[in-house]
Amino acid sequence: MNSFKFSDDNKRYHTWNYHLRHKFGCKVMKLALNAGFTCPNIDGSKGTGGCIYCSGGSGEFAGDPAETVLRQFEDVRTRMHRKWREGKYIAYFQANTNTYAPAELLRQRFEPVLRQPDVVGLSIATRADCLATDALAYLEELKNRTYLIVELGLQSVFDATGERINRCHTYKDFLDGYNALRERGINVCVHLIDGLPGETAEMMIESARRVGELMPHCVKLHLLHILRGTEAERLYESGEIGTLEKDEYVDIIVRQLEVLPPEIVIQRLTGDGGRDSLVAPLWSLKKFEVLNAIDKLMAERDTYQGAGV
Repeated sequence: MNSFKFSDDNKRYHTWNYHLRHKFGCKVMKLALNAGFTCPNIDGSKGTGGCIYCSGGSGEFAGDPAETVLRQFEDVRTRMHRKWREGKYIAYFQANTNTYAPAELLRQRFEPVLRQPDVVGLSIATRADCLATDALAYLEELKNRTYLIVELGLQSVFDATGERINRCHTYKDFLDGYNALRERGINVCVHLIDGLPGETAEMMIESARRVGELMPHCVKLHLLHILRGTEAERLYESGEIGTLEKDEYVDIIVRQLEVLPPEIVIQRLTGDGGRDSLVAPLWSLKKFEVLNAIDKLMAERDTYQGAGV
């Protein structure tokens, strides 16, 4: 019998679906949008070319920036409605760095979507070093009006890894931004990537453990994808970097879940790479097989999220 506290089914970790069902009492869908922002690691203010795995801006499945945000929202909502006839929406500003602009421009992008029927929240993806004072003040205003999550890409707590992937900010920079958000009572989702160059399994577990000590609202765990046209593809093809095997990844995820407190919501346990753009690992295309393998291993080990805390 599954006795994990934050579960209505057979899951042994605190799923995003469980959290949303219990918070809103209905199906809630995230609609990925592209507000047309850039990134300091692309425009030259911090670096150029982006992180080595970046294919021109994070948010591969976000909307078309040539369209208005509202048009993107309507298009995605229409597609979602074909599958789920009823539900609420969280507008997910996914592509690039969505606080890398003056607060007034952020307001112009976010407010029209927030006013749409059945929108119950905003999820805003950004970098911890792109949280200016005016942006923080606006985010604090937003969290008092809607369900707000700010998603921070950390990827690893190790600065040597950050340098290898051309992250262009340090773990201290992350902590400064994270603490600025938490001091204002803003929910934070932290992203970690497994399989980054030079990292051992123990380093990946340590990243999860240290993030768990911060007690963010949510965590996203996913793997390094090698995408066409990226620096990572060049390094992969030259044999300078590799990717995790499925069994390695599943084992690491289970061990990471064990060091994350059970109260933390797990938004993601694997990643999405476009079938046309993914070079490796191809096993990651079978997302449900990966998730099932995680469930199976947790059951075999009779372990749960937070078992090692």
